[in-house]
Amino acid sequence: MASLSSSLTLTTFSQAVLYPAVGFVLSSLTNASPILSQDIPSLTTAEAGNPFVEGWYADPDTAVYDGLYWVYPTTSAAYEEQTYFDAFSSPDLIHWTKHPNILNIANISWATKALWAPASVARNNKYYLYFSANDLQEDEDAAGMIGGIGVAVADRPEGPYVDAIGKPLIGNYHYGAQPIDQDVFVDPADGQAYIYYGGHSHANVAKLNEDMVSVGFFDDGTQFSEITPMNYVEGAQMIKRGNAYYLMWSEGGWTGPDYSVSYAKSSSPIGPFNREAKILEQDSEVARGSGHNGVFNVPGTDTWYIVYHRRPLSENDGNHRVLAYDRMYFSDNATIEPVRMLVKDNFADGNMIGWETWLGSWKIREQKLAIADSQEARATLDTNFADLVYDANIIVGTDLGDAGLIFRATELDIGTAKLQGYYASFSATGVVTLEKADGSGEWKLLSKSTTEIILGVEYDVRVEAIGNEIKVFIGDSTEPRIIALDDTYKTGTTGLGVRSCSALFGSISVARPALENNNE
Repeated sequence: MASLSSSLTLTTFSQAVLYPAVGFVLSSLTNASPILSQDIPSLTTAEAGNPFVEGWYADPDTAVYDGLYWVYPTTSAAYEEQTYFDAFSSPDLIHWTKHPNILNIANISWATKALWAPASVARNNKYYLYFSANDLQEDEDAAGMIGGIGVAVADRPEGPYVDAIGKPLIGNYHYGAQPIDQDVFVDPADGQAYIYYGGHSHANVAKLNEDMVSVGFFDDGTQFSEITPMNYVEGAQMIKRGNAYYLMWSEGGWTGPDYSVSYAKSSSPIGPFNREAKILEQDSEVARGSGHNGVFNVPGTDTWYIVYHRRPLSENDGNHRVLAYDRMYFSDNATIEPVRMLVKDNFADGNMIGWETWLGSWKIREQKLAIADSQEARATLDTNFADLVYDANIIVGTDLGDAGLIFRATELDIGTAKLQGYYASFSATGVVTLEKADGSGEWKLLSKSTTEIILGVEYDVRVEAIGNEIKVFIGDSTEPRIIALDDTYKTGTTGLGVRSCSALFGSISVARPALENNNE
């Protein structure tokens, strides 16, 4: 399933400032700390790692309230367990605070199963949370069963929220659109609120009245207008940039790898919307099922982030979805460029979400991933890179042993003796090595060189592996310390390793060579 809601929704109870260049309203609550007084995030991706919060979540909606970035996701679980919403807030898109159970199905008299796709907006000194419930089918609608899009209200963005009207706001099919996956957008041009929604491959738009809990009318006396663009499936999302309105939506099946995001552009908030392009889809080296997005626009800037869910490569359960964000760029002609799912982690959030450890004691220390003195230990990401440029900062903590980068690795889960893949490392004594493990439990040397290393000093390490050519760089040198040819392993996971030493790792980045110098 899918849903979405407003791009960066900044609402004010005391004073609103309009920024026409990017088309949003910046709000400041009484005694609020405006986000413009803080460092403005200008990131290429979640620099502290995707997923950026722990847990199974999907369908993220976005807003900014009182100087904080907010994400409102679906709890990604089986229907019978999908009965509540959590929220997350951050001052900088790096450090996130969880706000659990902001709305529970127990507080919605007409909801009996499956809450999903929350969408948040603030108005009238209140915070409104729109949601989908009961998964109403067309024959059930015809039979008079209850379900659809509801609305809850609270005095604070973290709730607690209570049902605002005691019934669905939109509880019937119109023009074939299942009443789910809503996004609420307030047009900064005139303050009119719109709700975009729809499943079963149909999308509608309606006006919301000033009270935000009732549906208004268009000039022709109708309440709903169909705006279905080509290939639309679900998960409507509206943003405005300049004078252009961008309708975004999800295509493909939500449990499948082909789930993706496309968009249309119009000069009017009610369309017409003609599909322009697909901008986010699975990456076989990073994640699958990438879709159902929200959008952040950093206040006062033309910096945009797409927030979405995706499925880790090793996960096959349809509900095992996680939250991620990446930079979203616009071209000179105001089209949205394809989004690149980047792999980075600088550990600035103090977490190692998305990492799996194999042996050793790993923890975050001073924005570094630290491993205590270990005979052998590894930490890996759920990736599957072939050609790559892999960078990290490494401090070797003891004068024995080595630390380095693991790549194109497989068979990690069936014992250390079965590991297959490559390992590029250096020691405090200045020995640089490239080795491979062939599943026999032994490392086989491919190449070795030496360089000057000072114990306790941080060094940049880079591996460039393109086809059968592997280069290893140490420090700021533009000349590789090692060049070797080996085609034993074509693809696999990336990770970090030590042997007989302690180490600190930071500023992890893994990318395809063609992307390495492009928007990263």
